[in-house]
Amino acid sequence: MKYKLIALDVDGTLLDDDHHLSDENKEAIAEVTRQGGQIVLCTGRSPQNSIPFMEEMGLSGYVLGHNGAATVRVKDRKVLHQYGMDARGLDPYIAYCRERDIHFDVNTAFDMYVDNVENLTQEANFMYEHFRIMPASLPAWEDFREPIVKFTVFTQPDILDEAQREWATWGEQYNILRSGEFFVDFMHPEASKGNALKNLAAELGIPQEQVLSIGNYYNDISMLTYAGLGVAMDNSPVEVKAAANAVTGTNNENGVRDALVKYCLS
Repeated sequence: MKYKLIALDVDGTLLDDDHHLSDENKEAIAEVTRQGGQIVLCTGRSPQNSIPFMEEMGLSGYVLGHNGAATVRVKDRKVLHQYGMDARGLDPYIAYCRERDIHFDVNTAFDMYVDNVENLTQEANFMYEHFRIMPASLPAWEDFREPIVKFTVFTQPDILDEAQREWATWGEQYNILRSGEFFVDFMHPEASKGNALKNLAAELGIPQEQVLSIGNYYNDISMLTYAGLGVAMDNSPVEVKAAANAVTGTNNENGVRDALVKYCLS
């Protein structure tokens, strides 16, 4: 098999719009694995709510979570690498969100915190239930015992657009990425899916030209451009398709299966 390491985004790529993993995608992944390919998930999600998909597929490799900010080995949940952020630098962004009643969460590799878990809005509660994760209330910075790897803002797209325009004038302390229509993520400046994939490939001794990645959104561009072959989903924005080497079907049409069959199993 030409490609030895295959990195899959999760939402909008591996899963359909109902966040369901299809039998067709699972069967193609199982066949790639049988033939010696190694599948990893490279996602904006936490390892906590992406490892279950690895287990559902019978895989025990790696999850590159939080847009590459935390690389975790599935079998023992060991954090192999993480990019810790300057948490106190988030204070003005948190103040901005609080003043405008914009929801945010703060993430370590495995845990998530919100301003007050008792006062979550109906929309935020629905989101966390949908993504199978339950946050705790945010402690003081000095009470954290694990590095903070991601800060996520969740609100309506037009409000996010305005916030991003404002934040762009504040300097470049963080890697600030649009990870979905309703989400903006802040990470360490060196944290990205591309860097995490590059580091893992080096650790596994797999050359860049034997890496394939499949994704659908702006936070996937770094891994699409790093991989020997980057494949964009047909449901991707035009800028993501332009960054890729090829385009497959949509996430609702088993585009991952089609790409694996075409580039790994043919």
